Amino acid sequence: MLAAVLCSPAMAGETFYPAPEGRPDAPVLVVYSSLDEPLARPMIKGFQAANPDVAVRYDEMLTGEVYDRVVRETDAGQKTADFAFSSAMDLQVKLSNDGYAQRSDLPMSERWPQWANWRNTAYALTFEPAVFVYHKPSFKNEKPPASRAEFLDYLNRHGNDIYGRIGTYDIERSGVGFLFMARDQEQFGDIWTVIRAMGAAGVKLYSTSSAILERVADGRFVLGYNILGSYAADWVSRHPDVGIVLPEDYTVVMSRIGLVPEAAASPELGRRYLSFFMSKEGQTIMARELQIAAVSPDVAGDNTATGMQALLGAQLKPVPVSPGLMVYLDQVKRARLIARWNEVLRTQ
Repeated sequence: MLAAVLCSPAMAGETFYPAPEGRPDAPVLVVYSSLDEPLARPMIKGFQAANPDVAVRYDEMLTGEVYDRVVRETDAGQKTADFAFSSAMDLQVKLSNDGYAQRSDLPMSERWPQWANWRNTAYALTFEPAVFVYHKPSFKNEKPPASRAEFLDYLNRHGNDIYGRIGTYDIERSGVGFLFMARDQEQFGDIWTVIRAMGAAGVKLYSTSSAILERVADGRFVLGYNILGSYAADWVSRHPDVGIVLPEDYTVVMSRIGLVPEAAASPELGRRYLSFFMSKEGQTIMARELQIAAVSPDVAGDNTATGMQALLGAQLKPVPVSPGLMVYLDQVKRARLIARWNEVLRTQ
């Protein structure tokens, strides 16, 4: 009963965390987030340990809903969330670019990586590579592909043998999948040859990481392409037959972006939460407990941007937090890319 009271859903997708001090009239930090609430819980608990006078209302929703709700409430003259956190990098930057986010000058702002900070309004708070995942027992006699050229060679040699046993995101339904495909098109001139080979090998498309990782873990799939590394790492920790490869030719890195909305009901609370998220303590919680790599230059270790960049250098291609992300929000360009994707897959 105590657990239910301390962390009780008020409605679907909404979880309330009372202030640890126990004040019934404690100020309430409202968070709109696309991160699953169980994953977010250690960060919320860490924030409340440092801010015991603050209660937290955590509203979990889809990335599009985070954007739509902030815009709708702001345009209606209402108050909205104090902090918005989403993996839809393009939509978060659009909120900032269109005036729906306010400037947050924080202790870590000047030291935050330039690619991860757009005018002190939108901050990249995670460092999540797109990886290849593979079923280890299926690669006893050869190494798994370590680049897109090797991935293509593997499909050309084994496509018939593994038909229907590879997976990737459906870029029409997965925002992360679309982002990764758009970056592939910019980084790799021969990407459509890879997509064509995946089509010939009967690639299966999914909107979630877990659907692909589940099938790799039990051997139904031998390979997964461009899978979000944070989720893959979590599966690897619990499923010994799942392996990860960070592509050697280039590894796209996406981030979840946090911001304080312009119409926040309590912007000072939003900035306190953002500041904690960016602090050494908050970033350490994220790397160790959420198992999502930290961005802060003050945090070291394998599961951090600093550690990965020291090991892999220019191989890593972080997606900059900038208006350039909004290119593929143009419906004509988006439709053109999706149409080509479908056409290449259908030709097989």
